[in-house]
Amino acid sequence: MNTTANGRGRAACADAIDGAVLMDYWLALLPQADEDRVEQHLMTCDHCGDRLRETIALADGLRGLARSGALRVVVSERFVQHAAGAGQRVREYAVSPGDSVPCTVSPVDDLLIARLAADLRGAARVDLRFFDAGGVELRRLTDIPVRDDAGGVIYQESMTFAKAAPTHTLITRLVAVDAAGAERLLGEYTFNHTRMTAGPADREKA
Repeated sequence: MNTTANGRGRAACADAIDGAVLMDYWLALLPQADEDRVEQHLMTCDHCGDRLRETIALADGLRGLARSGALRVVVSERFVQHAAGAGQRVREYAVSPGDSVPCTVSPVDDLLIARLAADLRGAARVDLRFFDAGGVELRRLTDIPVRDDAGGVIYQESMTFAKAAPTHTLITRLVAVDAAGAERLLGEYTFNHTRMTAGPADREKA
């Protein structure tokens, strides 16, 4: 294995494993042949071993944040099932393109999940866009992880935000983006959120 000095007394690896590959290795997402290749490399490379330990710490931290329900992030079916199996209270809304649904959260809910059905076949890149009732874009998640055969996207809304949010309407759009930046609508979904417990903003309107 080729190594070079990194200036801190430790040999750096000239064939360092990509950070995304290390993350997939730790999450057991690699094909067996690739997993074997990474393991063989790690057995002889202290530099990549150190990076793997950093990756493990990062993955554990991200898992903790995701389990807290505070993140706005696309998650997997496995994540949702694991959360429910671990005793977390998961509130879910399954919607198809064009649907408009009432939604809310309770003080005892831990995770808020939206299952956005869509045909993802042929989409090289998919973005998730969020708009208010007036059509003003609030935020955008770019190049979210998707699979052609998944039949949709599982989005976790921030439970911290949802519990504090006033009654409002949120419009969500899944769009496919081509290499030139042109967008193709995969689905639009409207969530009419009602605050379960009145907060200051609601009392001011009363």
